[in-house]
Amino acid sequence: MDNYNLDALRWTAEAKAKLNNIPFFVRSQAKARIEHLAREANQEVITGELVDQARLEFGQ
Repeated sequence: MDNYNLDALRWTAEAKAKLNNIPFFVRSQAKARIEHLAREANQEVITGELVDQARLEFGQ
């Protein structure tokens, strides 16, 4: 297994839907921050709950 695969995160359908509700002009930044939180928590799957947690932490 190479490092590229280790960095890959999966998003649940619920998490993707919540991400799509974030305004497009900040969505890529929000996605990066959410993925950073997931990696810090050693999570391979990003859930709707994690997206909600990130929104609370970042004050959105």
